[in-house]
Amino acid sequence: MLKYLIKQSKPLLLSASIASIVHGICSVLLLAQISAALTTAESDNGKMALIFAATAFCVMVSYVVAAILFERLGQRAHAELRGFIAKRVIVADYRQLELLGAARIQSALSEHCTRVAEFFVSFPVILTNAVVVAGCLVYMAFLSWQVFLLALLVIGFGSLGYHLAHLRAIRHLDIAAEEQDNLFAYFRSLTDGAKELRLNRDKRAAFYNDVLGQSIEKVRKERTLGMSIFVASAGWGNFLIYAFIGMVLFMLVGDVPDRTLIMTGYALVFVYMLGPLEALLLNIPRANLAQVSAERIDEITRSMSSSESQTHKVELPPLQSIKLENVLHRYYHEQKDEMFTLGPIDLQFHPGEITFLVGGNGSGKTTLAKLLVGLYPPEEGKVILNGVTIDDVNRDYYRQFFSTIFSDFHLFDRLLEDRHENDLDKKGNELLTKLHLQHKVKVQNGAFTTLTLSQGQRKRLALAITYLENRPFLVFDEWAADQDPVFKEIFYHELLPELRAMGKTVLVISHDDRYFHLADHLIRMENGRLTQVDAQSSKTESEAIVSPLITAHGVA
Repeated sequence: MLKYLIKQSKPLLLSASIASIVHGICSVLLLAQISAALTTAESDNGKMALIFAATAFCVMVSYVVAAILFERLGQRAHAELRGFIAKRVIVADYRQLELLGAARIQSALSEHCTRVAEFFVSFPVILTNAVVVAGCLVYMAFLSWQVFLLALLVIGFGSLGYHLAHLRAIRHLDIAAEEQDNLFAYFRSLTDGAKELRLNRDKRAAFYNDVLGQSIEKVRKERTLGMSIFVASAGWGNFLIYAFIGMVLFMLVGDVPDRTLIMTGYALVFVYMLGPLEALLLNIPRANLAQVSAERIDEITRSMSSSESQTHKVELPPLQSIKLENVLHRYYHEQKDEMFTLGPIDLQFHPGEITFLVGGNGSGKTTLAKLLVGLYPPEEGKVILNGVTIDDVNRDYYRQFFSTIFSDFHLFDRLLEDRHENDLDKKGNELLTKLHLQHKVKVQNGAFTTLTLSQGQRKRLALAITYLENRPFLVFDEWAADQDPVFKEIFYHELLPELRAMGKTVLVISHDDRYFHLADHLIRMENGRLTQVDAQSSKTESEAIVSPLITAHGVA
C-alpha cells in the first residue's frame, strides 16, 4: 500500500524529499558556522555574519517548502487511499462484502487511512533529522576520527536495542489494529441499537462494561504498551548519547592546547544533535503505525476481489424472459447451525406478471431474491436472460434490469438516477405526492430535504426511487410489512396493478395472505425448495390459509 501511494505521488514526494534534505544540510552548515564562531580565535566577523544570515534564510525557506509539500502529500495520500478503498468496495462481489463486514471497511476508510496519511506528514521530520544526525556525524569525523568511531559504536549499540524493542512493540500495535475493527462494529451497535439499550438497563450496562468498554480498553492498553516501548527505546538512545558526551569530554579529550574551545565545539555538536535524534526516534513509531495500518488495508482490499466485468452505460433491450434452471446455492444457516442448500430452483418470469413468493422465516426467500437479481452467482445451474446465459462477463449488465427494495435497504440522501435531467425535482415530487409523502419530504436540487422518517415512510420513499429508476423487473422484499392498513390496500390494489399495466415484471416476497389472490403466480418456499401454485387456484389457497386463522382468533 505504501509503495502504491509513493508511486502515485512520485514527483511530489521527490520534490518534498529534496527540500527536506536541503533543510537538513543547511541546518548542519548553520551548526558548523556557530561552532566555528565559538572556537575560532580570530575571524572575519562581517563575512561570517553574512554567510550565517544566508544559511539561516535557506534553513527557513527549505523548512517551509518541505512542510507545505509534505502536507499536500499527506492530504493527497489520504484522498488516494479513501478513493482506492471505495472503488474496491463498489466493484467487489457482494457476497465477499457480506463476509468481510461493514465494520472492517469503515475502520479501513477512517482509522487506517488516517494513520497512513500521517506517515507522509511525519516523513519530513524523519528525513530532515536523519540528515542532521548524519551531518553531525560527518562533522565529528572531520574534527576527530576517534570520536567518530566511538559515535558509530554507540549508535550501533543503540540501534540493536531499538530494533529488539521495535519487534515487540509492533506485536502490540498489530493486536490493537485487529481489535480496532471490532471496536468500529461496537460503535455502530451503539447507535443502531440505541432503542434497545435505552429500554433495558441490564443490557445497556452489559454492553458497555463487557463489550464496548473492554474493546476500548484493549485498544488503549495495547497501543499504550506498544508506544511506551518505543518511548523507552528512545530514552535508551538519549542515555547513550549523554554517555557518549561524557566519554568524549572527560576521556578522549586530554590535556591539549585550546582544550576549552575543542570541548565547546564537541558539546555544541552533541547538544544540537540530541534534539534531531530524539525527534527521529519518536517519529519512527508513526512510520511503524502506518506500516501496520497499510498492511491492514492491504489485507482488507485483497478480500474484496471482483471476478466480474464492469458494465458501462448501455441501453437495455426489452425484457422478454428470465429463467432459473437448476439453480443451487449453499450457505451457513444460523438458525439451524448447519449448511443450508437452496434449490435446485427452476423458475421463469415474463413481463407484465406479478409473482408472490411466500414461506416461513429462514426458508430462503431473500437468498433466492439475491440469486435472481445477480447479487449471488449460482453454484450450480444457470440464469438465462432473453435466451442468453449469465456468467461473470455479463452479470453486472444483467443486474441493470432490476430495481429492488430489500428488508435491509439503504436510502441515499439524494437522487442518483438520471441526475442530469432538468425536471428531476419535478418528477420526484410528483411521486412523493403519489405516495402521500409530500408533507414529510421534498426533492430540492436532486436531494431529499430529510430522511428522518418512519420505516414505512422510508420504504415509500424507496418505492419512489424505484419508479424513477424505471427498470423492467422490480423485487419487493416484505415491502408492505411496515405500512399501515390503508397504504397496504393502495400498494396491493393500486400500485401493483399499475406496475403490471406498465409491463413491469414484479416479484413480491410477502406474508400478507389476504392478498395472495392478486398474484399471477403464487410460489411457496419451504426449506429451500419451491412449490408453485397455479394462478387460477391461488385465490383458493389464500382463502384456505386465511380461514383457519379467522377461526382460531374468533374473527367475524
